[in-house]
Amino acid sequence: MKNKLTIKAIILVAVSITLFTACQKDKYYFDSGTAKGTFNGSILAFLKSKPVYFDTLTKVIAIAGMNDVLDKENVTFFAPTSSSIYKSVKGLNLYLRQNGRDTVAKLEQIKPAAWKEILSQYIFKGTNKLKDYPQIDTLNMAAFPGQGYTSIGGRTMNIGVRFNDAVVYDENGVEKSRVKYAGYRQLYIAYIPNYADPKVGLINIPVASSDIAPTNGIVHVLAQEAAFGSFTYSKHNFGFSTNLFINTVQSYGILPVTP
Repeated sequence: MKNKLTIKAIILVAVSITLFTACQKDKYYFDSGTAKGTFNGSILAFLKSKPVYFDTLTKVIAIAGMNDVLDKENVTFFAPTSSSIYKSVKGLNLYLRQNGRDTVAKLEQIKPAAWKEILSQYIFKGTNKLKDYPQIDTLNMAAFPGQGYTSIGGRTMNIGVRFNDAVVYDENGVEKSRVKYAGYRQLYIAYIPNYADPKVGLINIPVASSDIAPTNGIVHVLAQEAAFGSFTYSKHNFGFSTNLFINTVQSYGILPVTP
């Protein structure tokens, strides 16, 4: 019982795999709270200081030729975990296998331009914290739609803050009262599939830890998975969906395995 009380909303399951030379993780903790703090170093240095979560991400950043962007430029980065990259590459390999094609054994087989296009959707010029974004309500987009922001890659993404309800329960867990939009706030970034109808079909991804402040910008760490009772469900695949990732990679072509 004592141990259960000390574990609060953070679950960490690390599973090692051998697909890539970088250390891959199949499970990561999900924490809906907000991390407030500074880091004495660049965004890239921050990511490298957390290899459990970002080892594969930092390798992809290097392959894409984007080290300087995250090391020297003033940007806001919605950082996907390494696990989200592994999931999308796993989905790509399943697709390739089903179509009788050679699978990807190394990250370097995916061309730098493909990695750069996808990564660029997560990076925005300037510094923006949670407080700088408007409200979003995915169930009432007419009233609270969030707002479109153009990434450094030129794609417009929807970003907003979800204002959760403040709920009070009695000793039996029965709801006593609810105040709409008065609860904790959580940042979301969304991929817009159709610019002609930008409020429909958004792929919304919640932020697990927001407002981390390295010396050259802000990092918002994207949620990878969330627990609901005994069930764990996926929150993010790199590229916002496996199909989008596959389409982008294929559009640039896949390199053969090299020794």
